[in-house]
Amino acid sequence: MSGQMAGDERLRTAANRFGVDYALEAQKLGTPVCPIIDAHAHINGIGAAQVYRRVCDLFGVERVYSQTQLAQASAVKEIMGDRISFVAIPEYMHRDKKWAFTEGFVENLDEWHSYGARMVKFWGAPRLRDYVDTLEIDPSEIIGFDSAWRMRVAERAIDLGMMLMVHVADPDTWFQTMYKDASRYGTKRSQYESLERLLERTGAPCLAAHMGGWPEDLEFLSGLLDRHPKLILDTSATKWMIREISRHPRTELIGFLERYRGRILFGSDIVTSDEHLSSTDPEAPSFGNQLANTEAEAFDLYASRYWALRTKYETGYRGESNIADPDLKMVDPGRFDEMSAPALHGFGLDLDDLVMLYRTACEQTLDAWYAGRDPWGG
Repeated sequence: MSGQMAGDERLRTAANRFGVDYALEAQKLGTPVCPIIDAHAHINGIGAAQVYRRVCDLFGVERVYSQTQLAQASAVKEIMGDRISFVAIPEYMHRDKKWAFTEGFVENLDEWHSYGARMVKFWGAPRLRDYVDTLEIDPSEIIGFDSAWRMRVAERAIDLGMMLMVHVADPDTWFQTMYKDASRYGTKRSQYESLERLLERTGAPCLAAHMGGWPEDLEFLSGLLDRHPKLILDTSATKWMIREISRHPRTELIGFLERYRGRILFGSDIVTSDEHLSSTDPEAPSFGNQLANTEAEAFDLYASRYWALRTKYETGYRGESNIADPDLKMVDPGRFDEMSAPALHGFGLDLDDLVMLYRTACEQTLDAWYAGRDPWGG
């Protein structure tokens, strides 16, 4: 399977560069080898959750672990039912951001626990330094996975029977551009120093999102996984994974998946929002409106991620990605534009590896933990 997908007369968008009907493309892919569990998404919005649920039905996604906004958890649960499990996150949209990342985060863990959340997310991207500059707080109290407030949240979460989840580092392309000032943001490798201290201090199981933040370097990830036996990874951040994992030789990726069998979970990082369903002021669009402005566009936005991920793991596709990747232009604006996309290489995993990635790894780790069983043996 190679080349570009055959499109129709649909409008080409960043989420649908080939102008295809993703519902038909889902039919062509067929039913996956097993019902898929998505270990990493952000489902918000009543209308958007309904669109997302339809996409899940088409692409064979049975359940999802979601970092939903606390204020929307009840409404999203009404739409998704038992198909969704929650991950505790700060109230990013709260008017008092300092409270949301400190006392408020600790306080909200009890409410998250009542919603069934058994994992707490620490967002530690380098750009957190820019965010913290807007708060009246000593950066050392919140930057770093073992900083004072992170540890307070972690300790309370562990008391409640929660494991940890982290976003550490960002793409290499970002360190070449927006994070070029290492005196401010640190090097990519330095991002992991406080994470490893957190894991050593707490001894808690931890899911490191986005292939641990370094899909570009499987050797580094191997060292991280070897040092921390309770660490697991997810494959979320679709554009990032398409671009970087597609660069690895097939034997190298399969060897990595087999070496850490059961510790690599399928994830998409799909973000849904009711902002995707309608347009606003074109002169000042919200972040959500920059991605989609109608229900049809929202459908394509969510479906594009599952089409790309399933194509990458299940088929031998060789061609460009269906999704535009702005990182290309960011690194080389003379060569790429807003609609440019990297290669998408299909790895054609065998049935056993697909079942492990799509479902079994999550069942043996997150599902077990959320059910009150410790798969790491305490």
